[in-house]
Amino acid sequence: MSVLKTVRAKRGYLLAYHRLLNEISPELLAAYDAFYTQFTLTGRVLTPVEKETVWIALIAATRAKVGTIHLKRAVQAGMGRDAIADALALAAACEAWDALHFAASGFPDWTDRRRLVKRYLRAFDAARGRTRPVLADIAATVAHAGRRCAGGMQIHLERAFKRGARRRQVAEALSFVLLHCGGPTMVHAMECWLKMVKDHRVPRPYG
Repeated sequence: MSVLKTVRAKRGYLLAYHRLLNEISPELLAAYDAFYTQFTLTGRVLTPVEKETVWIALIAATRAKVGTIHLKRAVQAGMGRDAIADALALAAACEAWDALHFAASGFPDWTDRRRLVKRYLRAFDAARGRTRPVLADIAATVAHAGRRCAGGMQIHLERAFKRGARRRQVAEALSFVLLHCGGPTMVHAMECWLKMVKDHRVPRPYG
């Protein structure tokens, strides 16, 4: 079976860049497919529902309409319309941080970051619906990372660990940023995490 047919059989679809990689070199497509399989299809620490909750928040935050495969996988994992709507609401709530972050720097005589963070988190917790708090914070960490929003990422990364998130859970979820948003965005996310480690706010990302 050709590499293209193998990719189609595994995923149920082919994208234009799969054909492009195959045109350059079938071996290149095969290597990419193995990379993709390890990132998104291989079971690790996150359950299928946890994984797709994170993915849905990430694709909504980055406006990736092409990511509908994750909506289909969410249904296969047992997520109903309400659970999917809750995951989408996480991304919507994350965007509220932009306005409040602007207010913190734009109106310093009338407010302060502590008060604004408190109100942001109040709105976020209302938006998460029935998504478990720790999973909501992990998903929000990734959604903010995908948008290169260091302030939002820091808020949720710290809260996720305080709520009991394990390092491997956060690491797996954050790795989706590399596949979805590319190397530079992943570098930005890791710089944010490592800065928080230096400030003694969260555990190290690796050993």
